[in-house]
Formats: sequence, structure tokens, C-alpha cells
Amino acid sequence: MKLVVLTGAGMSAESGINTFRDSDGLWENYRIEDVCTPEALARNPELVNDFYNQRRKQLYEVSPNSGHELLAELEPYFDIQIITQNIDDLHERAGSKQVLHLHGELKKVRSSKNPDLIYDLDGWELKSGTTCDDGSTLRPHIVFFGEAVPNIELATEMVRQADILVIIGTSLAVYPAASLLHYAPDGIPVFVIDPKIPAEARRKEFHCIEKVASEGMIELKKILLTSIS
Repeated sequence: MKLVVLTGAGMSAESGINTFRDSDGLWENYRIEDVCTPEALARNPELVNDFYNQRRKQLYEVSPNSGHELLAELEPYFDIQIITQNIDDLHERAGSKQVLHLHGELKKVRSSKNPDLIYDLDGWELKSGTTCDDGSTLRPHIVFFGEAVPNIELATEMVRQADILVIIGTSLAVYPAASLLHYAPDGIPVFVIDPKIPAEARRKEFHCIEKVASEGMIELKKILLTSIS
């Protein structure tokens, strides 16, 4: 049975990963236009690199939380495919095998000319001006605002094939990721885990679990394992 999971910032918040949209989130100290657009990278690569260097440094200091771990523990029972809006690697470190990153990966960098020329970064720091094999400057492997989301078509197809859809810790406010909900087959079970259920997900046919990711995953795991026992 194919279990497709869409995760957002709320999935990693309990690990200590700062989110962008909370009142004390990252956008409080940075303007999107200054750190997360192609124009910002061209205008001030040092600031952009420093911003992601600090995010990367933080990532090396945190660990997957029980929400990540409980999701990985379901893999013996379901064909789990995770679509994440997060740029951290906490799903992978918790043991999940199939993870599709919509918005890039923090521990990777890529050519500024060829988006398919991607490298694992050794350590947390990308020094401004570092070049790669094609001679171009390396940049964070992040999908900036205004850039295309290369994996959205693959994610859409994954949702279309789902037998169960689970949505965890996402506001469903960022497109095109938010549109994935609409591709779920009619009639399949849809579970939503979030302490603040997005308005888009407040439907009578959805099973809403108004809890943080770790607590919600305890409940979801019981429900899913009971359903196949």
C-alpha cells in the first residue's frame, strides 16, 4: 500500500530547526528579497551564502525528532514516499528511504550555470566565489522564490498514485507545493497533522489530528497499524 507523505516546516520544528513563518522565525531578521531570490544572489552573494551557511551550521547541531523516527518506523508496513518542503536531511537521518525534496537540499551546492551539476558540500561553509567543474560559481542547492520547482511534476505523480495521503506540519500556503493536495485520488484516506490545521485541509472527509508532529505521529501510527492488522 502506497503511503505518500507531504511534510513542511512543522515536521522539523521540534528538532530545533527555525521556521520562516512563526513570529520568531527567520523572516523576522531577513527579508526574503535579500536572501532567497536569484536577484539577491547576484546582488550580494556574501549575504546569501552567510544566511545558508548559518542554516547549514545549525542543521549539523540538531537531530531527527520522534516524528521523523515514527514515520520511518512505518516503512516495513507501507511503501512510504515522502515529499518534503524542508531543505534539511532529518527524514533521511531518521531512516526514511524515499525522500523527494521540493525546495532543494541544504547540505548540497550546485553550479550557478547548470542546475543539474550538484555536489555534496563538505562541512557547513560555502565560501563565496568558490567555483565548480564548469567554471561557474557554486551556489546553495536551494529553490529560490521565483525559480521553477524541478521536482513538482514527480511529486504530483506520486500523489496521484497514493493509497493514503498524510500531510504534516505545512501551512499549505506555499505554491506549487500546496497544490499537491488536489491531485490525491478521490476517496483515499487523508490525514492532516498540525496544531493549527490549515483552512485548506479543514474538510469533513479528512482526518485532522491537531497536534505537533511527534504527538500526531503517535496517533497516526496507531491508526494505520490498526487498519492493516
